[in-house]
Amino acid sequence: MLKPLTMKIKQTYLLLALLGFSLTMGACGSNADDQIDTSIVKNPNSAQGYDEKAKMPQIKFDKEMHDFGNLTAGENISYSFKFTNTGNADLVISKCDASCGCTVADYPRNAIAPGEGGYITITFKSAGKVGQQLQEVTVISNAQPARTKLRIQAQVR
Repeated sequence: MLKPLTMKIKQTYLLLALLGFSLTMGACGSNADDQIDTSIVKNPNSAQGYDEKAKMPQIKFDKEMHDFGNLTAGENISYSFKFTNTGNADLVISKCDASCGCTVADYPRNAIAPGEGGYITITFKSAGKVGQQLQEVTVISNAQPARTKLRIQAQVR
């Protein structure tokens, strides 16, 4: 009597496992709407070497490090890093990631034409900080290289 019941339980588990597997595999199907247009990715590097004629933006900063010197704890200070698009295509900054919640970056949301420029303003909030501080903001753009690190430092007292 016990043996037929265990067989039914095994069969039920097997059926549930097969149903789960089928649902999982069906959900993994490719959909044409999910395809990413690869024309947005531009990279002058290829198997044949570097293509200097490729239309690419290039972000060039006047400087990538700023030292605020000595600060009193609680001060909010800002510095604007000046940049220029020295490439031959529009530059788009997609985001700026700060290494800490005490640092915020403001950047242009519009495309920057070749030869044009702008500013990325980094604000550091020193509340609750003491001693030497070094913060980084990673600028992510469609330039080559795609990531540039801006750094600020201060001695908080």
